[in-house]
Amino acid sequence: MPIIVMNIKTPLDVSEAEIIAASLKETGIGKRHVLAASIYKTSLDARKRERTRDGIRLVSSVLLSLDSDRLERELSKRQNVRYFEELELSPTISGRKSDGRVVIAGFGPAGMFAALILSEYGYKPIVLERGGSVDERLAKISEYWSGGELDENTNVQFGEGGAGTFSDGKLTTRINDPLCRYVLQKFVDFGAPESILRTAKPHLGTDNLREIVRNIRNRIIENGGEVRLHSELTGIAFEGERIAKISTASGEIETSALILAIGHSARDTFEMLLDSGIRLEPKPFSVGARIEHTQESVDRSLYGDYAGSPLLPKGEYQLSYRRPDGRACYTFCMCPGGMVVASASEKGTIVTNGMSMYSRDGKNANAAVVVSVTPDDFGHGALDGVRFASEIEKKAYLMSSSSSAPAMTVGNFIGTYSTRSVEPSYKPGVIESDLNKLFPEFVSKMMKEGLAKFAHEMDCFGDMGAVLTAPETRTSSPVRIRRDENMRAIGTENIIPCGEGAGYAGGIMSAAVDGIKAALEVMRSFAP
Repeated sequence: MPIIVMNIKTPLDVSEAEIIAASLKETGIGKRHVLAASIYKTSLDARKRERTRDGIRLVSSVLLSLDSDRLERELSKRQNVRYFEELELSPTISGRKSDGRVVIAGFGPAGMFAALILSEYGYKPIVLERGGSVDERLAKISEYWSGGELDENTNVQFGEGGAGTFSDGKLTTRINDPLCRYVLQKFVDFGAPESILRTAKPHLGTDNLREIVRNIRNRIIENGGEVRLHSELTGIAFEGERIAKISTASGEIETSALILAIGHSARDTFEMLLDSGIRLEPKPFSVGARIEHTQESVDRSLYGDYAGSPLLPKGEYQLSYRRPDGRACYTFCMCPGGMVVASASEKGTIVTNGMSMYSRDGKNANAAVVVSVTPDDFGHGALDGVRFASEIEKKAYLMSSSSSAPAMTVGNFIGTYSTRSVEPSYKPGVIESDLNKLFPEFVSKMMKEGLAKFAHEMDCFGDMGAVLTAPETRTSSPVRIRRDENMRAIGTENIIPCGEGAGYAGGIMSAAVDGIKAALEVMRSFAP
C-alpha cells in the first residue's frame, strides 16, 4: 500500500523532482525501492518571511509506492509518514422495493452529488431545482447586476449548481472525512484542474464551476436520472410517517424517498416544511459586511518583500477573534482577486457575497467580516433566525432606496473619518450609508472589536480607507432540519435532510460529502 511522507520543507523555486528527492532523503529510502512517486499536497509556510532569505517555504506531502511491503510497514510507524488509502464507494444496496421515485429537492453541491451517486448505481432520481440552468442564471444575474429586475427563482442563490456556483469555489473544509478526496476526484473527472488534488487550499473559481455543473447534470441524465429546472418543491403528503407524494407546480410525484438538499436561502420551503409537521429548529449563524482591500495590500501583508513573486499564489487569509463570553467575529469566504456581488433572492432586499474567477486576477480582494448570532439574540422560534436576517436585508434596501448596497469606509464605521483607498467592486453600485444604523448595536460593536484585532495581525486591516459593503447575511443556514442517526428527518421514514440548507454543512465540500452520505443511506434502505 502506498505511503505519504509529510512535512517536507523546501524553498519556493524547487521542482517536483527536488521535492520528491527531499522526501527520500528525509526517510532514508533509496531510489531503487521507489516504484512511483508524486506530490500529494503542497502548502505555503510564510511565518518566517522576514527572517531568512528562504523564509517563505513550500511544505509538501509526497506519495510513494515502494517495492517492499515490509519497508512501507516500517516507515508507516514514523510520525510524519502514514499509509495512503484510496477510497472507493462500496454501497450496500437494499432489495426492499418501494413505490415511486427517489426525489431530490435542490441542485446545489449536496443535491448534485446525491443525484450523481444514485444515478451511477442504477437509481433514476428526479431532481427538482426551482431556478434555471447555469447559462440562464448567468444571463439573469448579469441583468440584475446591471440595474435590472431581480428574478426571485434564478439568481445567485437559486438555480443549477446552487449558491456556490457564483462564489470563489473554495474546496477547503474543516471536516476530516475520506469522502473529501473522493469529491475532489469527481470534480477533476468533470473538468476541474488536476491541481486541486495537490493544493492544500484548492479552489475552482466561478468560471470552472459553471462548466463542471453542466457536465454533472449531463451525466445524471445519461444515467437515466432527470433534472427538472424551474421546478420547485411546493408540498409533501404523508401516509403515516412515510412520505408518499411530493407536489410541484406541474403536478404530484409518487415518492419512495425525498432528499432535502434545499440550500440555506429556501425560506419559503422552510415554512412549507414547518407547516407540514417537519421538525425545524433555529441554529446559530453570522451576519456582517464584506470588506474590500486591494489584492496588492493583502499580498504585502502576508508575504512582505516576497509580494508579487510569480512563485506565490494570490494571498488569502482567515482571521478570528472570540471574546470570553463566546461572541466571535471572524473573516469568512475570502475571495482573492475577486468582487463583491449582489446576491439577493427576494425583491426589496440587499444581500452581498464574494466571487472570484479561477485566475483570481481582479484588482481587489474581499472577505466577509461577520459576527456570530444565536437564538438568544434573535429568538428560539424555528424561523426566528430567518426573520432576523431578512429584517437586516430589507433595512439595507430601504437605506439605499435602490439596488445599490450601503457601504462606508472602515474609518467612518469606527468613528475616524477616512476616504476610500479602494474602489468598491459591487454592481450596480454602492451608496454611502451608516452601517452602525443597519446592524443591531451588539453586531456593530463586535465587528469593530474584530477589525481592531485583525489590524494587529495583518497590515491591510489597519487601512481606514478599506471599504465595507453590507449586508452579508447568508453565511450559513439559520435553520436546522432535525434528523436522527440514520439521517432521517425526525418522525419520518423516508425524508433525508442534507447539506447546508438543512444545517449539516458549511461550504461546497462538506455539502457534497453530506449529499453522498444521503445517497448511500437511500441505497441502504431502498432498491433501485
